[in-house]
Amino acid sequence: MSSEKKPVVHEQEPPQEPPQARLAPRLPPTLLATESAWAGDAAAKKQAREERDAQVRGVTSIHAMREAIRRVGRALPAIAEVPRIGIPDAAAFRARAAQGLPFLITGVAKRWPLSGLTPHTLRERFSHVPVRARVGDYINTAFAPDRAMQDMSMLEYLDLVDGGAEGLPPYLGNLELRELNSMCFWPAYFSKMGPPRFWLGPAGTVTPLHCDYDDNIFAQIWGTKRIFLSPPHHDEFLYANPANAILFGSPFDPEAPDFDKFPLARQATMIECIVNPGDMLYVPAGWYHQVRALTFSLSANRWARAMPFALKGEASLQRAAE
Repeated sequence: MSSEKKPVVHEQEPPQEPPQARLAPRLPPTLLATESAWAGDAAAKKQAREERDAQVRGVTSIHAMREAIRRVGRALPAIAEVPRIGIPDAAAFRARAAQGLPFLITGVAKRWPLSGLTPHTLRERFSHVPVRARVGDYINTAFAPDRAMQDMSMLEYLDLVDGGAEGLPPYLGNLELRELNSMCFWPAYFSKMGPPRFWLGPAGTVTPLHCDYDDNIFAQIWGTKRIFLSPPHHDEFLYANPANAILFGSPFDPEAPDFDKFPLARQATMIECIVNPGDMLYVPAGWYHQVRALTFSLSANRWARAMPFALKGEASLQRAAE
């Protein structure tokens, strides 16, 4: 393994409109025109992305879908824990998902060949695979437009983890590791879904509180994780901010609540759930969740690319055929 230090790179979002303070009247007219065009281009790109997202999901607009999810959330019954069920067929899964509540399916991922391997297999068979690790303070910058990442091989990542470090351990999060796909047998619960995304890291890796406005199935392959869940309409208590149209992040930490800084969060329901090897968790669209690895863990998830089940095919949201 090379000892050369890999450069830190940053994930970039399209530039946002500069603050008005920067558009001082004394600036040359040509620069003002350039900045105005830049801001307009960013807004146009954002609008185009949201239109594509809506088209993929077959809905009239992402904004309308988000509002409908929050409205449906207000009618949900309160739950104190996430129920565990046996493995359902697709029809039974969809019927239960239409209730709009999370649930755990036991034993699904235990059937996968990947579950029968061990972390040592990553060194033996996948050491060459390129990965991008979350490094530094990736919790407080999780939804920032510029987040530190570091490119390396799987072997270099595992060596970095084994070496230990102060602070947050590096995390392989939300990666398409195609080399692992053939060892995962996803049930056909969603008629249309995105590619598998993998999450690998030692105890202490965290994905902070956020929600995705897509239905989600999350499979725990190795290790154990603790997940906190909060219903969609409680975003009004969680100081949520958009990272993009279908991803909202919250600065509130349910594991170390600061009610002086976030007093409204006292009103937010938080449901704690432990996912064990082989479990599959259904997270309905719009539900906030925070995930912490309690042991060295490998997880995978897939997001639906359709109208969420809880909306029950609401006619007013259905996009006309094009």
